[in-house]
Amino acid sequence: MTHDVSPTHILPAPGSQRLLIKNMVCPQCIRVVREDLSALGLQVHRVALGEADVSTPDGAALDWEAIRATLLDAGFALLEDPRAQLVERIKTLLVALIHYPPPGPRLLNYSDYLVEHLGKDYHYLSHLFSASEGLTIEKFIIRQKVERAKELIGYGELSIAEVTQQLGYSSPAHLSRQFRQVTGLTPTEFQKLGPASHARRSLDSLI
Repeated sequence: MTHDVSPTHILPAPGSQRLLIKNMVCPQCIRVVREDLSALGLQVHRVALGEADVSTPDGAALDWEAIRATLLDAGFALLEDPRAQLVERIKTLLVALIHYPPPGPRLLNYSDYLVEHLGKDYHYLSHLFSASEGLTIEKFIIRQKVERAKELIGYGELSIAEVTQQLGYSSPAHLSRQFRQVTGLTPTEFQKLGPASHARRSLDSLI
């Protein structure tokens, strides 16, 4: 089964409700959420990073307490505050775009991407994110891109120049500068450490 990793403009199916869920950062998270919600007897129409569209078979009201408890047991959290939901949407959109990019040219203008998908002014999104997370959207993007670069370098299949291009950096020097800021090493120095040092930090620890 393929998993929809990218939150999109898709509207919930008629009669369903959209759950916004914290800490969903990978395809495996999508599988777990789908299975756990199905185990509650819910009809699961769609699951993507950070969200799930569900309904009850007989059209009855959702058992919110059971949903909260089930998600919490699996390491997730149901987001019910609108501002927290919006911050999580920012995170999941960026994680999906950087770590699981769609085919085709890599998008470079992240601010336009967020405005398009969230329908909010970027200044508002930036202020909300910074107030909630203690760092800017731009710094969050840098962290995610560096983590993705670490993963690609760890695979050993791409050169530093190819990693630079794949992540949309203007030059290897630009990648190296941001990589050093986050890790204390250049990409080349990191590569020389060998596979044992290439352990990827879990994405949930980065968001």
